Amino acid sequence: MRAVWNDRVIAESDDTIEVEGNQYFPPGSVRPEHLEPSDTRTICPWKGTASYYTVAVDGERNPDAAWCYAEPLPAAAAIAGYVAFWKGVRVEP
Repeated sequence: MRAVWNDRVIAESDDTIEVEGNQYFPPGSVRPEHLEPSDTRTICPWKGTASYYTVAVDGERNPDAAWCYAEPLPAAAAIAGYVAFWKGVRVEP
């Protein structure tokens, strides 16, 4: 699977985990130079607190287009530290 925004591969892995229709990429498969931490947080009743990132490519920014559960609740332990995308980031095989 690949996550692509503005024709740039942001993440690529054969070991993503699908949860609720979203592909979660292992931390080592995400290119950190394209993620800027955001102050945005959301809470899922079974996954816990998600932290968001702005996706940045060639000076363009896509606010809160990626998220991660750094310390998920036990039911979502498998995706700890994994990153998922939305808001125009294409996730494709």
